[in-house]
Amino acid sequence: MKKANYEQVSRFIGETKNFMESAKTMENIYQAIVSRDPDALCYIYFDEKGKDHKHTYEDFKNETFKIASKLSSCFSGIPAQAVVGIKLKNSPYWPMIFWAILMNDRIPLLLDAKLPKENTDNLLTQADAKAIVCQEETEFCVASFQLDNILAAEPEYTFRPRWANSMIFCSSGTTGPAKMMVYSGKNLIAQIGSSLAIPERTLDLMYPGKIRILAMLPYHHVFGFMVVYLWYNFYGTCVVYPRSMATNDLLYACHEGKCTHVFSVPMFWDGVAHAVSRMVSTMKASRQDLFAKLIAYNTFKISKSEAGFASTHTVQKIFQKKTLGKHIRYCISGGGFLSPTTASVINGLGFPLYNGFGMTEVGICSVETSPKVEQRLKCSIGKPFYGVEYKIKYNEGSTSGELWVKSPITHEEEIIGGIRKKTELDEEGYFPTGDIGTIDASGNYFLKGRIKDTIILSNGENVYPDEIEYYFKDVKHLNNVVCLGCKHPGDSEEKITLVCEVENSVPEEKIIQIYADIRAINASLPNEKKIQSILIDKRPLPVSGSMKVKRFAIRQAIEKGSKDFYNAEAPLKEEVSFEGFDPELIEKTLKGVKKVFSEILAIPDYKIDADAIWTTDLGGDSMSYIEACQDLNKAFDVDIPEELWGKLGTANDFTKEILVLLKEKEEKNQKKGKKNKE
Repeated sequence: MKKANYEQVSRFIGETKNFMESAKTMENIYQAIVSRDPDALCYIYFDEKGKDHKHTYEDFKNETFKIASKLSSCFSGIPAQAVVGIKLKNSPYWPMIFWAILMNDRIPLLLDAKLPKENTDNLLTQADAKAIVCQEETEFCVASFQLDNILAAEPEYTFRPRWANSMIFCSSGTTGPAKMMVYSGKNLIAQIGSSLAIPERTLDLMYPGKIRILAMLPYHHVFGFMVVYLWYNFYGTCVVYPRSMATNDLLYACHEGKCTHVFSVPMFWDGVAHAVSRMVSTMKASRQDLFAKLIAYNTFKISKSEAGFASTHTVQKIFQKKTLGKHIRYCISGGGFLSPTTASVINGLGFPLYNGFGMTEVGICSVETSPKVEQRLKCSIGKPFYGVEYKIKYNEGSTSGELWVKSPITHEEEIIGGIRKKTELDEEGYFPTGDIGTIDASGNYFLKGRIKDTIILSNGENVYPDEIEYYFKDVKHLNNVVCLGCKHPGDSEEKITLVCEVENSVPEEKIIQIYADIRAINASLPNEKKIQSILIDKRPLPVSGSMKVKRFAIRQAIEKGSKDFYNAEAPLKEEVSFEGFDPELIEKTLKGVKKVFSEILAIPDYKIDADAIWTTDLGGDSMSYIEACQDLNKAFDVDIPEELWGKLGTANDFTKEILVLLKEKEEKNQKKGKKNKE
């Protein structure tokens, strides 16, 4: 190890150990963050015009205290130690509000910014929250404080911090009984300390120096909060906030913000890999050959001379420029199964992509850290972090079983259905993850899927959907696939079903070919892994706020006989009724929707039929679909409910929903105006 590197490692370990020995509370964490070099760059954010704004740790400290003093007045009627929701998109103000709530002796409840009102109210009620800080004007079931109003308020000059020492993560925003995890300052300190052994394994993931990490993962998500925010601000590095989560804005922030670290979920990395594959398919044969050599060289399958290094290096620079940029040093995929194909493409582009593991209940527990590409391509989740222990409770007669975690990071209390209780652990202090895991001879762990997603056949055989999906991800003209077990209408038993999202405008004969390709692959699989039904989703697969495909929602829709799915013999389309809306307004709105479609899909708007489906007719995918929803919200100043994302598939679908939202908004404003007059 070079002397400079040794000094970096020593400094890192020394700082962390000193903190671990003295820190006990949330206040200690905050003070450690703001005690960094006051002139060091804390964050960069990009405004609506794409201009970057840079702020130091001193700026962050001063602004956070000012916001805390403003909240002091707002919270005058809210009791100490009360729960207060944070429902904000990622921005520099998110962590300021988080710490400001704690400084006011209130407990932050982290909520998805896209959560509909009904789901939000449900979580607020079950957490016994007394207030919420948000951006929207919606009236919730508790006192609501809008961010813009807080920022515009006068500070309380006599304010003195009095700290709370816990925070709450939520399960996905259900309308039924929810599960919430209560973390103390002690748990978060353990999460920071879990990084202790990292520098001895790799200097790229965590090091004192000029790290710039992209704030892509939402902070209400455990991966986004614990790693992207907590780790990297604690170590005095810079967080880069994109203008929005639209693909173009993310890439712009990556390039212009000179991001070195990008962490996201498998769906994002799948999207990058698919986008690159589509780019390659449009190139001439010689360039495609160079790309194949680039991937093979960067994954150590061929030598430098075999690759023709000068030419492949040029190709690498071209693709890096079109994707994440040239500054990337470390990428992590977490929160689900990482396809070996995706891992090969991303690593082959020269972006070091590693696989990691964490859960809302146990924090972030491990990541593959090997500098060897061949090890990364195995998609291991690595070995447990400092202070974390794993064990597998094996199924009888199997080499796999449920992964259990023992860690000081694990949440201390939980709220289930509104009832608060101590977290249940086994007799050795381990927590069940619900993930199916294996371990190799070197002590590296691997995940095969979620127990709740496991399909149990009539003969008792267990089938893991993530594993099956891998076989079909490269079928031509498919953007995405999801495997699940469900009962089709009229069936008495579950079938292993593959639901496909089609990539291009595909005529029926092409869909038949897709079916034929899937059946050919299926024929080569062991009997217990063979799919029994193939469905094509007319619309993009529904995706959660954490960018995971919603298997449960798809299963429910199929079992209820939804017409959103079809097979090669019976493609279906539904007409959209605009009864009750002004024809001129319909035409104007439809024109605006087509304009957004046109800009994202690079298709002239006159070629976009009002009933053309985003995937099968227009060639869009899930990532571009999310971008379209965000752009339409912005263009029409509405907020399309996230539960409808994936259900709205055509320009007519979006037009109808936007008209409904605009009408509701107008009626709300009229009521508000009438109330003000009274």
